[in-house]
Amino acid sequence: MVQHASIAEARAELSALVNKVAHGRERIILTSRGHPKAALVSLEDLETLGDGITVSSRLAALREADDLVEQMRLESRRRPRSDSVDLLRELREDRSDLRRH
Repeated sequence: MVQHASIAEARAELSALVNKVAHGRERIILTSRGHPKAALVSLEDLETLGDGITVSSRLAALREADDLVEQMRLESRRRPRSDSVDLLRELREDRSDLRRH
């Protein structure tokens, strides 16, 4: 089922709309001055949009990026800042090695 809501309504009722989308299998078209601007869809619907990249793989990539940033922070505390370029190169090589295996 598709429902329409103005952006002002969505702002006031965001939690309820998100629950409808996530649990009620609804899709909500957000409008501005009566014109469609965006949509609220479930993660399941988003994964089927066809770009070939699932939400879970995007989230995994973001977690990996966060892990790399944290690793760089820890390494930068152990090494002088002048080695940050070398550290980044090493992290990229490690990531490439992991993808090959």
